[in-house]
Amino acid sequence: MSLPTVAVDRLFQKLLMVYGSDFERMWGNLNLNDVKIFWAHELGFYAEHLECIKWALENLPDRCPNLIQFKALCKQAPRPEHKKLDYSKADAEVVDKELAKIASEALQAPKNEQGIVDHRRWAKKLAERHKNGEKLSLIQIKMCKEALEDVYD
Repeated sequence: MSLPTVAVDRLFQKLLMVYGSDFERMWGNLNLNDVKIFWAHELGFYAEHLECIKWALENLPDRCPNLIQFKALCKQAPRPEHKKLDYSKADAEVVDKELAKIASEALQAPKNEQGIVDHRRWAKKLAERHKNGEKLSLIQIKMCKEALEDVYD
């Protein structure tokens, strides 16, 4: 993305008005349109942040800046402030109840259809995955066999 031509023209006009012949001499024998195209490309980030260029133009240094110095000046522009969203605080009792509910559910082991906790469920699932052709690490296979040893013996 490049800075719009209109913005570059205004930028050069402002810099020419402030620095006069010092600004013109910077380009020597270079084609001014080529210089403007290069500046437009290099300042492309600011196409959606024109306030940074405006700030840089309002805070120009005493000496005529080159492109690198002007970009550095644009980077110094203050960031726009964003409004914080209003929110209402949740009732502490409601939050505590919900947290307690989540914690109690998280700490309970999953139960099967009969309501019984199967502590070897992880190993059975792993064995099923292995049986279906999934490649498991050697440690996974070893732990699975050890956990299910007395079930399948």
